[in-house]
Amino acid sequence: MEDSNPVKTPIEGDGRTVDATYFKQIIGSLKYLTCTRPNICYAVGLVSRYMESPRQVHLQAVKRIMCYIKGTATFGVFYSSSKKIEIVIYSDSDWDGDSNERKSISDNCFMIGNIVCLWLSKKQSIVALSTCEAEYVAATTSACQSV
Repeated sequence: MEDSNPVKTPIEGDGRTVDATYFKQIIGSLKYLTCTRPNICYAVGLVSRYMESPRQVHLQAVKRIMCYIKGTATFGVFYSSSKKIEIVIYSDSDWDGDSNERKSISDNCFMIGNIVCLWLSKKQSIVALSTCEAEYVAATTSACQSV
């Protein structure tokens, strides 16, 4: 790092506001795309937190997601027909996944046959005191969603 350029701030980011309507339109399009591109769900979920008051740094993150989509245009989920109709639900949790609020993150995947019909990843509404408790909350969320 001897030849690196010095900077005036420790974190890069532009505090200028962005047109919220424009930002929401882009996020809406990206959320629609997550049906066939589950690999962008996490990134889209992160930037959607800032829809009410987006800044320039958030718009840059959205543009990066769009560049990723352009570079991986051949990626996607293939839906094929199957005679075996079976409902399978996978659930998992990341204990203390959000270190700011100390909340865990539940991940759920619902499949009918070999087709993914629902993919869910969200912050749990409570603070779990153990990995076991976080797993129970994730399983309960899956059961409620399946009903």
